[in-house]
Amino acid sequence: MKTILITGGTGFIGSNLCKKLISDENNKIICVDNNYTGSLDNVRELLNNPRFKFIEHDIIEPLNIEEKIDEIYNLACPASPCAYQGEKAIFTTKTCVLGSLNMLELAKKNNAKILQSSTSEVYGEPLMIPQLESYRGNVNPIGIRACYDEGKRCAESLFFDYHRLYDVKIKVIRIFNTYGPMMDPNDGRVVSNFICQALRGEDLTIYGDGSQTRSFCYVDDLIEVIIRMMASEDDFVGPVNTGNPEEFTIRELADLVKEKINKDLKIVYKPLPADDPTQRRPDITLAKTKLNWEPRIKISDGLDKTIEYFNRRIKGEM
Repeated sequence: MKTILITGGTGFIGSNLCKKLISDENNKIICVDNNYTGSLDNVRELLNNPRFKFIEHDIIEPLNIEEKIDEIYNLACPASPCAYQGEKAIFTTKTCVLGSLNMLELAKKNNAKILQSSTSEVYGEPLMIPQLESYRGNVNPIGIRACYDEGKRCAESLFFDYHRLYDVKIKVIRIFNTYGPMMDPNDGRVVSNFICQALRGEDLTIYGDGSQTRSFCYVDDLIEVIIRMMASEDDFVGPVNTGNPEEFTIRELADLVKEKINKDLKIVYKPLPADDPTQRRPDITLAKTKLNWEPRIKISDGLDKTIEYFNRRIKGEM
């Protein structure tokens, strides 16, 4: 049996990954989270499974695991600006840097394969469209988003240094905008914001003029490429862009959500936050050629599933 440790395992992506991996009876899952942005409710259905164990722990501190670990998915880090900025900025940098150090040490000790969930934010305000993995980015190192952007960039550096110096088996992916069930209704991300506002009959809030673009990947597609990356040959370490190259403006997304929930809702505009990127679209050629992967779920279908999830959650049915 393979023992897999998932940090950030009660979060949006982590909980979806836990559920997918535990469906294989050859896997034992150790879910680690401090539940800052995650919730035990996201994995509650797994708690009675003998192949699933939850450990409440902050990876800023070293983690002692007695059993042999085969694989580590390092997903721990707040990923929405309202959760990682302000008073949590230093905590976010510590999670990226100290958390990565602690997980790399654990991988080194166990001779385990370790995957780092990096982010499209390492590209900052990109001057290259679409973004290739070779692009080094345009990041403001002293801005309000730098704790996350630079924290993730430093984490990538640590992963590659552990690979070069200690031959640790690493995998690095760069996740672009992802949405789907298990998102926090209050995480401040645009998909959850629009859907929850629409379901409550509220105005939809757009920050900026709505012309900025994002590429939205449904979480099931992302989970598939994460697992494929972990299973790839040891000499293929990344980084690899993981996301949907189909680009939408924020205004187009708002109109689509209105069409699905309530056409009569109004859209209100507010100032764009500092350092918010105006365009984000991945080049996924590497994922296609090396992992035989590309997203399959269209935005309309993914939104339907996400709306159903939030509708049940708002009504208190879960």
